[in-house]
Amino acid sequence: MRRLLLGKSGIEVSELCFGALPMGPLQKDLDMESGSAVIARALEGGVNFIDTAQLYRTYSLIRAALERVDRRPVIASKSTAADYDGMRRAVDEALEALGVGRLDIFHLHAARADVDVFERRRGAWQCLLDCRAAGLIRAVGISTHTVPVVERAAAMAEVDVVFPLLNFQGTGILQGTVATMIAAIRRCLAAGKGVYLMKVLGGGCLVGEYHRAFAYVRRLFPDVPLAVGMVSEAEVDYNLAYFTASEAERAAMPPLPAAAKRFQVVAVVCQRCGTCVGACPNGAISQAAADQVPVIDPQLCLRCGYCVGECPEFAIRMV
Repeated sequence: MRRLLLGKSGIEVSELCFGALPMGPLQKDLDMESGSAVIARALEGGVNFIDTAQLYRTYSLIRAALERVDRRPVIASKSTAADYDGMRRAVDEALEALGVGRLDIFHLHAARADVDVFERRRGAWQCLLDCRAAGLIRAVGISTHTVPVVERAAAMAEVDVVFPLLNFQGTGILQGTVATMIAAIRRCLAAGKGVYLMKVLGGGCLVGEYHRAFAYVRRLFPDVPLAVGMVSEAEVDYNLAYFTASEAERAAMPPLPAAAKRFQVVAVVCQRCGTCVGACPNGAISQAAADQVPVIDPQLCLRCGYCVGECPEFAIRMV
């Protein structure tokens, strides 16, 4: 598998990054044995890059996987902490829970943040800079779905790595379009930032168009790593095959043998606005009260994904 440098950070990673979100308690909630086995299979297959977060609660799975293999991958994590002390606790938690002496990449976890995120979370950002100076973190950055934040990061000398969202449908992109996100990512690359991309499959909604989705972003950004959530060894094997195959071999690959999935409202992200209820063309989403998280009826759900595109918080995921 190809190895790529993340900008000027000096960090070399595999083109395929293992996204740890879907296996954690926010989505599939895999047990220790099966979860660590999935990660270990990816590492043994050539992946050397894992993306996780304090919020995902997958540190224990990653640590267990590291104990099963004889290699140390690059690990990126992130925290929603807003102040200095909170971020320092997040960094210490990651170091201890992962069992490592230094974190490779640590981001402000700011998926839906506005362009003033670095000011609003000034203390947390300063903590990351101090931890980098102290050698506890190799590179610092920001994880975001918001176009103006990507543009802002491109202009900030202290930002090493940017983790933005991109897919051909624009699912999940905030305060911009596919075109403006592409332009913002290009600014980051021109400024020497390390960039890797999330949600190439739109949070699972584009699994049925796997080849089109990956061909699209790889054509635009051939030397940018792509984070992909995986929850089974079959998914790992398919992704490994895709990322190590020739163009002709990819064309001959069968459809992704993904496990049966369903849409779910992520409670910790949902703002209870009810937009999804009105967006569903088949009346599959209901909300018992204004302060309740909407519920999706799997028997009525058409798997069309209209609700995902309408949700202003990108709180509906396929799991």
